[in-house]
Amino acid sequence: MGFSSSLQGDSAHEALLTRQDAEIRLLENMKRCITLRVKCDREYSIALNSVVLQAQKMDKDGQMAGSLVAQCWSTFIDESEKIVKIVKDNADFLASNTLEILNNLFLEKRNNRKTYHEEQSRVCGELHKLQEGVAKTRAEYEKCLESHASAKTRYEEQKSKGSKRVDEFKDRYQKSCKKLHVVHNDYVMLLCEAAEFERDMRTILLPGLLEHQQAVQEDATDKWKMVLQDIYRCTNMSSIKCQEIQSKIEKSVNSIKSSEEYTDFIEKNKTSPPKPISFKFDQSLVENQQTKLKTNEITVDDLTVDSLRIKLKENESQLKETKNQIKEKQTLVIQYDTEFQTVQFKSDSTSVTKKYSLKKSMDLLKKEINEFRCVEQKLTRQNELISGPLGDLGCESVPAGCDTSSNSNNNLDVISNSNELDAQSQSSLGKKKSTQVMHLLRKPFSKKSGSPLGHRDADQHEEEGVIQPPDSGGGAGMGVSSPTLNEELWFHGVLPREEVVRLLQEDGDFLVRETTRNDQNQTVLSVMWGSPKHFIVQLSPEGHFRFEGPAFHTIQELIVHQFQSGTSVTSRSGAVLKNPVTREKWELNNDDVELIEKIGRGNFGDVFKARLKNNAMAVAVKTCKVTMPDEQKKKFLQEGRILKQYEHPNIVRFIGICVQKQPIMIVMELVPGGSLLNYLRTSADKLATKALLGMCQDAASGMSYLESKQCIHRDLAARNCLVGDTNIVKISDFGMSREEEEYIVSDGLKQIPIKWTAPEALNYGKYTSLCDVWSYGVLSWEIFSKGGTPYQGMTNTRARELIDSGYRMPAPEGTPDEVYQLMLRCWQYDPDDRPHFTEIHATVDLLYSRTRDPGMTQSGLHAAYFGLK
Repeated sequence: MGFSSSLQGDSAHEALLTRQDAEIRLLENMKRCITLRVKCDREYSIALNSVVLQAQKMDKDGQMAGSLVAQCWSTFIDESEKIVKIVKDNADFLASNTLEILNNLFLEKRNNRKTYHEEQSRVCGELHKLQEGVAKTRAEYEKCLESHASAKTRYEEQKSKGSKRVDEFKDRYQKSCKKLHVVHNDYVMLLCEAAEFERDMRTILLPGLLEHQQAVQEDATDKWKMVLQDIYRCTNMSSIKCQEIQSKIEKSVNSIKSSEEYTDFIEKNKTSPPKPISFKFDQSLVENQQTKLKTNEITVDDLTVDSLRIKLKENESQLKETKNQIKEKQTLVIQYDTEFQTVQFKSDSTSVTKKYSLKKSMDLLKKEINEFRCVEQKLTRQNELISGPLGDLGCESVPAGCDTSSNSNNNLDVISNSNELDAQSQSSLGKKKSTQVMHLLRKPFSKKSGSPLGHRDADQHEEEGVIQPPDSGGGAGMGVSSPTLNEELWFHGVLPREEVVRLLQEDGDFLVRETTRNDQNQTVLSVMWGSPKHFIVQLSPEGHFRFEGPAFHTIQELIVHQFQSGTSVTSRSGAVLKNPVTREKWELNNDDVELIEKIGRGNFGDVFKARLKNNAMAVAVKTCKVTMPDEQKKKFLQEGRILKQYEHPNIVRFIGICVQKQPIMIVMELVPGGSLLNYLRTSADKLATKALLGMCQDAASGMSYLESKQCIHRDLAARNCLVGDTNIVKISDFGMSREEEEYIVSDGLKQIPIKWTAPEALNYGKYTSLCDVWSYGVLSWEIFSKGGTPYQGMTNTRARELIDSGYRMPAPEGTPDEVYQLMLRCWQYDPDDRPHFTEIHATVDLLYSRTRDPGMTQSGLHAAYFGLK
């Protein structure tokens, strides 16, 4: 818990300013009180009573409630009321030394408050400026579009009339084109800059500013503590009674901890980070416009190419300078840190002053580095936008920005040539479809017209709201039971609707699938036509299949008729079948998989040992219960969709999915050792240190691969790893995984493994790969405890409370010190302080390579590890 993660909201910002004001007032009050205390030391009890009265006026509004510094000061004043004898030398020391330090601290506090407020206002003002810039550029974009359309219309009118002024209007049209394209590019790049800055503000700038501010605040607290320690020392007297008084003051002073000073304040004023502001290209700007401009893409033509090249050159120069600035400041940080380490544990006044000066300089440099990284990211992203289209251009001539050809949008020419074009396109389409239809069906058949059916509204052919005839038995599903339909490559079985939508890309793409509605099987034709459209195959009383046109004996005949004829499926939809989408290579037939025995149970259904009939390969099969709702089936298939992209020896290998009929199945390699957790518990006696390190190494290797693919596992634990031959560990169970750099959970803690999950994910629902690093620490603990239960005997709630308070599990017996230190690094509360998986893998790999087989002592392992440092 810290400023950067808890105080990003507006109300928290105001609370922090109010707290700083209260601290400044407290410092001011302390200066006055110490001055009076010096006088009190010289004038005895009369002046001391004035100190007490003055000090008791402080913080009546409760702004410093929960502050250890304020509590200590209150104790100090209460006990000072009993003091009646003062030592003059100590009073002089207070007047000449302590008050000067206190005054400097007061000035520093006031300056820090001003700097923080200005920096926060600057960052937020920059975002507001970008928002206004985006809105302004968008308005200019609209004006340019209107001007462009008007200029083009006038130019074409003059051209069609054969006017002598056609060149004048052509020039105006070209100028409007150029202005439009330049504004388009400005709009795209400004959106890019705004989006990058907004993301950087939420993830880097604002957290960095708050983190720096917390460091400044805590440093001031430490200095504050030193002032109070001086006061305590100078007011200490030799009598037993006064020693008792001083003992109470000392206890109060020593209770001050800079890391806990703002705990209550943070908890009281905790707010959520500001919600992301979406900067997206307004598609309405280019829709229905006769331009070649595309959303979120830079336009490269003779009107823009020069300005783009100049912009790219300027960006590259600025990017180079920015990287040099980052490198220089990083070098300074390293130098300051080296100096800091030499004085960190020294207590003399010179070293203490230098320590705080160095720490302040390093904090400021880190903040500046963060800001330069934001600039670097913005420039890099803009360069990618520009360099891609410029690189694609290569040595080719630059395309013209304005279409000034004689046939440009000439409606009369288009109309006059339409018959000829239609004839050519129909001929071409006929040849293309003749080729495609050879692969559409495996068996030839003769067309037979079905009996005419009564007219139905076109809407009834959409998937929603269609009711099958009561005498249809299995409904259109009769087609599914036919082996011929099952063998068609464009038939995708019971593939869920969401997966179907993902496969349909271009207008005219189509496939056939099966669905269940009101406990009846129905065959559905899914077509992309503007958007995915779904049509129920209708079954006539005579047992024929149709949409709005003629009926056929089989679904195959119906689909081929629609494909060959080029007629729309329904008159209202206008959807035409152009390209059959065949099953992907990993879509297996359910009948090709023979289930042998049940070996476990998952969240969605049973897990079986099975065999592939075509090659007798032994496999593991996860099944999804038929009764599961569609949303759950979608989540079930998500694991297969993620796994099919990955190929790594420490990731369980995906073989395919079966969606031709129920139940849906995911087919994976069979890992003979089963669950890592069970293996650890049953084989504990024969697992030596090197074997356990090897398991950690395998898991780190697999997770490093997933991290490189931007995949967050979210459920890494021994129970979700499998053990293969030679004790190789493979990561499995990707049901909760997400392919994102950052994933925000919005449905609470439902089904989240609390004891394996990082604090930021539990507290804020924010998942990154560094959350998996925390889980890896727990997995390593499980491995070296040989199947132990993390946080044994604790409830989830109690474990969370202890983790937030700083508790970490002790090392399992026999764990090498270096491994436990790695666990502790994985369990750093701040995710930025945790290592990435590439570093973890390198560390464990080093330990493994330097570890002898059974019999190596802990001291030997320690020496081997540090011998390479």
